[in-house]
Amino acid sequence: MTRHKIGIRQEWLAARLELLEAEKALTRRGDELARRRQQLPWVRIDKDYVLETDEGSASLADLFRGRSQLLVYHFMFGPDYTAGCPACSAIADGFNGFVVHLANHDVTLCAVSRAPLAKLQAYKRRMGWSFPWASSYGSDFNYDFQAGSSDEQQQSGVGEYNFRTMDLRSSAEAGTEGPLAEWAATTGTDWATYTREAPGMSAFALEGGIVYHTYSAYARGLDGLWGMYQWLDRAPRGRNETRTDDDPLNWFRRHDEYDAD
Repeated sequence: MTRHKIGIRQEWLAARLELLEAEKALTRRGDELARRRQQLPWVRIDKDYVLETDEGSASLADLFRGRSQLLVYHFMFGPDYTAGCPACSAIADGFNGFVVHLANHDVTLCAVSRAPLAKLQAYKRRMGWSFPWASSYGSDFNYDFQAGSSDEQQQSGVGEYNFRTMDLRSSAEAGTEGPLAEWAATTGTDWATYTREAPGMSAFALEGGIVYHTYSAYARGLDGLWGMYQWLDRAPRGRNETRTDDDPLNWFRRHDEYDAD
């Protein structure tokens, strides 16, 4: 028998209308935040980044593909990974459908990772994805946009993520065993190697041949990009991410790793 509160239709409707007012307030607040994002000052990018794409070597400006706006998803796939981060993979499952609609709004969506291009292409085939995905292997792109840290930074313990200084050494040591180590193992790495990469997204504008950085978000700032989470937040039991000793990573997997029912 359910432990959840049970009520009659009139009770549900009264509670739902009260919730609706809060949802409307959140929507209006979200609209305001979107306007404030667009009002942030643009920062000119003067560094020449060289990335590798399916079409060959590319500059950051090349990633725009003839459009004036570029959205980059900083996908956690380091040079030592054998598979992409499961969480990033869950987010990226929605990209194929978004790409055409964003392009119609003069926006190019592209993932960028530090792994060599051949690894990204192989994983892309495995996942059945077709969205643009560039390799920043050998460049400072990920480091400059807080989407990763070097081994030297991790050893020193000093890094920055989500616009805050953080203790990289403690973070790396936190997952030497247990669920975090198991999570890292799904990418073919240990926790320290896994956490040298970091998830995020960055937005850029191209105007007059100049690339500008306009926005970045990290950590929980990415929740809105997870199509799966937007649906789960409206399901009766929400995200339902309770983990068990038998299966500490049961909350989600790569889409080809679920048991076929």
